[in-house]
Amino acid sequence: MAKQAIGILETKGLISLLEASDAALKAADIKMTGWDKIGSGLVTGFFTGDVAAVKAGLDAAASAASKFGTVTAVQVIPRPHDDLAKFGTWFG
Repeated sequence: MAKQAIGILETKGLISLLEASDAALKAADIKMTGWDKIGSGLVTGFFTGDVAAVKAGLDAAASAASKFGTVTAVQVIPRPHDDLAKFGTWFG
């Protein structure tokens, strides 16, 4: 079985992240594994699933979040290295 992809979405404002997360989870068969406050109003959500689903979910998320705030970063990491799990539980 192929490894799961990791999707990372960073927004300015929690409301933007909540709206984005809702859109992502409705748009694709992915799981939200966590979120984190970065500071200065930035928040980051973490998602896993197969590569195509994560890409589709984050596309929907970025579109939804941009209606309520600013999307500062969107990244999909296909087949992440196992050592990334050391950075936090949301990568697991």
